Amino acid sequence: MAETPRKILSSQNPHVVLLPTPGMGHLIPLIEFAKQLIHKHHLSITLILPTDGPISKSIQKILKTLPSTLNYLLLPPVNLDDLPKDVKIETRISLTVTRSLPSFRKVFKLKVETEKVVALVVDLFGTDAFDVAKEFNVSNYIFYPTTAMCLSYFLYLPALDATVSCESEYRDMQERVRIPGCNPIEPEELLDPVQDRKNDAYKWVLHHTKRYKMAEGIVVNSFEDLEPGVFKALREEEPGKPPVYPVGPLIHTIESSKVDGLIECLTWLDEQPCNSVLYISFGSGGTLSFEQLTELALGLEMSEQRFLWVIRCPNDTIANATYFDVHSSSNNSLDFLPQGFLKRTKEQGLIVPNWAPQTQILSHSSTGGFLTHCGWNSTLESMVHGVPLIAWPLYAEQRMNAVMLTEDLKVALRLKTIDQNGVVERKKIAEIVKGLMEGEDAKGVRSRMRDLKDAAATVLGEDGSSTKALAELASKMSKVLQN
Repeated sequence: MAETPRKILSSQNPHVVLLPTPGMGHLIPLIEFAKQLIHKHHLSITLILPTDGPISKSIQKILKTLPSTLNYLLLPPVNLDDLPKDVKIETRISLTVTRSLPSFRKVFKLKVETEKVVALVVDLFGTDAFDVAKEFNVSNYIFYPTTAMCLSYFLYLPALDATVSCESEYRDMQERVRIPGCNPIEPEELLDPVQDRKNDAYKWVLHHTKRYKMAEGIVVNSFEDLEPGVFKALREEEPGKPPVYPVGPLIHTIESSKVDGLIECLTWLDEQPCNSVLYISFGSGGTLSFEQLTELALGLEMSEQRFLWVIRCPNDTIANATYFDVHSSSNNSLDFLPQGFLKRTKEQGLIVPNWAPQTQILSHSSTGGFLTHCGWNSTLESMVHGVPLIAWPLYAEQRMNAVMLTEDLKVALRLKTIDQNGVVERKKIAEIVKGLMEGEDAKGVRSRMRDLKDAAATVLGEDGSSTKALAELASKMSKVLQN
């Protein structure tokens, strides 16, 4: 049976079941979406989490901060021992859901029998759970945690796959890829799992995208003013195309009293001049090689700019080594820094091992820039707080995000590899860091990010487009009980 960490209370309100797929970047925005449905529209929610073992420390932290009104269940862990060590995360995520379906069905059946279940919401790799909801005549929805641009590509992928020879790779295409509603994009900038069409990760992505038309609607963690052309394209009528609800920006919110490590970071930031600190973090899963970590450290030192760096142990094999547990990196990450670096930069920067309270850091008046992997949660947090970016994408759809941020929105500067080993050299790092924090060219980037901050606040206001889209969605879900 599924583990239940808290008492599940029956509710007479319309009930929505949420099924996040593994990964902090998927769980966090879905939780924020749940909070909105509870507090603004009085729906009751149960969060059901598939697992492949004991839940990570990072997930435990998140679950401990949930409001008492948000129920959650942990499904029994599935066995993935048959997978190769180099399995891509999209395959592991999809199989975790698929192999959890028997236990999910039991829990879902109980929910249907005891609650007024009106909808199942899965995230982008959870579409195999649609079959369970369909069995009980419950409506399916997708929560899409990243950009409308990436969603448009997902919806277009089955058609693209059918037109390109199965022996060819997209990265070898001679022309830019024309995603509906978007500026054409270089094939090598497309998300990681589609770059090898023979890999199971690509087959899983294609499998899910073909099932998107089974949804009653797709909820997107973006907003109209950010991607107007894409949302217009997404709304163009096509047979079986689900309606789209832009409800973002939904960003991580947490009570200050529940955040570990908050005092040290904010105390240090309090002592720095306004807009003077560059924050560096590669998200919950991102890791650098040892050589790249060394170049980044020396580049920051060379820039002579203040910095606050969340550092993890390097990994020379994969760029998402901590995806399934941000705390899996050992505490000796400082040992990988260049000799004497901490002593030389003790007045210049603060190094934080493994994790830091990102939302509080980005909202601090001393933070003037963010060197980021371009994960969408981090990007939205930057927009909400008006912090300009240096784009350093590592995996998943992050290169697509970087293209949008640098070429379309122009709120970020882009770091690209320099040497033959794919390493960004310290001199280039120092130049771009200094350029963002002090350069004349960055003034436009800062101004445009401030405009996005205002736009984000507007869409979340009482008459904002995201507020209205969420209300429309909640109304549609609730009306099921009236029919």
